[in-house]
Amino acid sequence: MSTKKDKFTSQDKQIMKLAFNLASSRKGLTGNNPSVGCVITRKNKIISIGRTGFNGRPHAEYNAIKDCHENLNGSKMYVTLEPCNHYGKTPPCTKKIIKSGITKIYYPIDDIDKKVRGKSFKILTNSKIKVYRGLLKSVSKDFYRSYNINRKNKLPYVTGKIAVSKNNLIYSNLDRKITNEQSDKFTHLLRYKNDSILITYKTLNKDNPKLNCRLKGLESFSPKRIILDNKLNSKLNRYIITSANKKNTIIFYNEASKATILNFKKKKILLIKSRLDKNKNFDFQDILKKLFKMGCRNLLIEGGGILTNNLLKKRVFNEFYLYKGQRVLSKLSDYLKFEDFDLLREKYKKKISLNLRLGRDKITLFKR
Repeated sequence: MSTKKDKFTSQDKQIMKLAFNLASSRKGLTGNNPSVGCVITRKNKIISIGRTGFNGRPHAEYNAIKDCHENLNGSKMYVTLEPCNHYGKTPPCTKKIIKSGITKIYYPIDDIDKKVRGKSFKILTNSKIKVYRGLLKSVSKDFYRSYNINRKNKLPYVTGKIAVSKNNLIYSNLDRKITNEQSDKFTHLLRYKNDSILITYKTLNKDNPKLNCRLKGLESFSPKRIILDNKLNSKLNRYIITSANKKNTIIFYNEASKATILNFKKKKILLIKSRLDKNKNFDFQDILKKLFKMGCRNLLIEGGGILTNNLLKKRVFNEFYLYKGQRVLSKLSDYLKFEDFDLLREKYKKKISLNLRLGRDKITLFKR
């Protein structure tokens, strides 16, 4: 059974919103699988909830059914994406749903995965379960945008960010602080939500960043560190290098002496040789493909002005956060200015999805 959007009750919508809140709490943390939220009700009462486990398993539907301590006969399930119907590392959720006694199921859209898409509808309806599709469909399409890009393009979902001062500087040798503490915490939230983070060796050498998540209790979700370093010019005494191992740090390079390569390998860094384009820059699509094959699904790029400009021109970013601080930075010494506001608006056609105020700072999110 497929139902028109306006046929859903306000209660249906509220319950599905709760399911999306559950899914949101794990978004970016479920590996290859999408983050899904699930709510089960019986006689207008919520009797269980579930969400996808870290790294993608168990699935939300399985967790909601397993953790329910009430009779599921005649109950309704609200789930943010079409349930799986195939055997993988775990049995299909459709099988668990059919055995549970659930009689109605609501979900917004079919899964883009060819192994699942539309098949669960047939399996469930053939088992006398009423299936209602289309509830909060527009919300679902936006929520699963990154997952759909992963599946369709076999590439990571790429998020960019850059912070500019009131006078549009992104760096000043005399005064480096651009944004306030609240904005800094938002950056750590982005790091928590992305499995990998990328910078160039110039940023590494200049700023000596940690690139980790420093929100209390979430430190273990720090992203994998990715460095672009054509000739392996990264300084070996920088924090990223001294704290590296093959699981948390990757450097893409193109040419270096055997001695230099050996020095980096002694630091337990994963070195990957990658080709350059005709402009002697890294072939970024090639890097994205390699990262995807290595399990990267959500990539945050905290680049400087040059890298950001190049990637804006190539339309690499799926979304881009522009931080605007209210501090005026000094021009008395070395400084860099961000000149690419027009380029940003042109490439993203002014598709502004968020204007967030954090104290006096402003964060604008552009999507394409």
